[in-house]
Amino acid sequence: MLDILAHRTYRHLFAAQVIALIGTGLATVALGLLAFDLAGENAGMVLGTALAIKMIAYVGVAPVAAAFAERLPRRTMLVTLDLVRAGVALMLPFVSQIWEVYVLIFVLQAASAAFTPTFQATIPDVLPQEKDYTKALSLSRLAYDMESLVSPMLAAALLTVIGFHDLFVGTVVGFLASAALVVSVVLPAHPATQRRGIYDRTTRGLRIYLATPRLRGLLAVNAAVAAAGSMVFVNTVVIVQAGLGLTQSAVALALASFGAGSMVAALVLPRLLEKLTDRSVMLGGIGLMVAGMFVGTLVVGHASLMALWFALGLGYSTAQTPSGRLLRRSSHPEDRPALFAAQFALSHACWLLFYPLAGWLGTRYGMPATFVVLGCAGALSMWISSMVWPSHDPEVIEHEHPNLPTGHAHTQDATRAGVRHAHPFVIDDHHPNWPNLGG
Repeated sequence: MLDILAHRTYRHLFAAQVIALIGTGLATVALGLLAFDLAGENAGMVLGTALAIKMIAYVGVAPVAAAFAERLPRRTMLVTLDLVRAGVALMLPFVSQIWEVYVLIFVLQAASAAFTPTFQATIPDVLPQEKDYTKALSLSRLAYDMESLVSPMLAAALLTVIGFHDLFVGTVVGFLASAALVVSVVLPAHPATQRRGIYDRTTRGLRIYLATPRLRGLLAVNAAVAAAGSMVFVNTVVIVQAGLGLTQSAVALALASFGAGSMVAALVLPRLLEKLTDRSVMLGGIGLMVAGMFVGTLVVGHASLMALWFALGLGYSTAQTPSGRLLRRSSHPEDRPALFAAQFALSHACWLLFYPLAGWLGTRYGMPATFVVLGCAGALSMWISSMVWPSHDPEVIEHEHPNLPTGHAHTQDATRAGVRHAHPFVIDDHHPNWPNLGG
């Protein structure tokens, strides 16, 4: 897997991602301490509102940002967004009012909502071979999991010698280093695209997404992952401390077990995807998570919870990591930023639904009922995905163009009447609808 780091451009981009993630992790710890400093016992409400603002920014900003991004050089856009994020992090230590936190968090997350899909859409152009791109997806998953383990430990170590406000300096350094690494490489230019109106550019990724069967299946996968994942991220502390009567260290160990499962899956996936289809792997990951949710009703101790969280981590990474391969298969290079932005927005919309649901169910009805309800939601999502995502999902599809004139440039290779031919099929201007595979 690590052999793709020999590719200089990708190596610098991956390093930029890792450093920015660590900086973001430090900011997450510092933000919690800042909220407590400003709001005291109401810090949970402040953080909950900040999380909601983050998700709203992700869902609302990503498609709009992608519409404008195609007119800007990729490197310039990524560097500018890193500088914006660094500037916001630099201001956070100086806030004195809660509303100021909300405003800065929105700006920070709006910049991330523009940065992340653009960054993700660049990697397939940097690594055009699917085998290399699959390794990059697994490395990216590992980076996210490592950040969740390393950043809190690094923050804890730093807090022994500095104040929490100084943690934001680490965030600033992370974003500046990310910008410098992006500047150090030449990124592939945006493929030439035809002029489109702002509405067309804003909605194009969503229209391609919802018109592609495998991506409609991916949306259901996103929902299943969010249903089970929300149980872990929202209720672990309640299960461990209130339910089992254990300490904060036990909470950290449980979350680390989930991260370890995710990392193991990321390491195995490149070889697994050489033998199995994306569909079977991702549905298998969901199946593991759904089964784990129902097993969760039987958890009676910390050891069994850690084993369950490890299994859920395996399913989480297995279901999520291959999504970039589906987006790559389902779009022309010029449409990838818009499509990645649509995936970014839609997947976070799923989290925006299930985060509060997991918290409300756990508070109102208890953890066993929450496991069952979220498990049923995951099972329903798995069934929907298996229905809308055909098991026979070829890249090359024979299809007709009855509305194109004979001799049109797109159908010069046609085999009958100038309108029927076959090629790797994606939704675009010439192919607004998915064909029936039999017709």
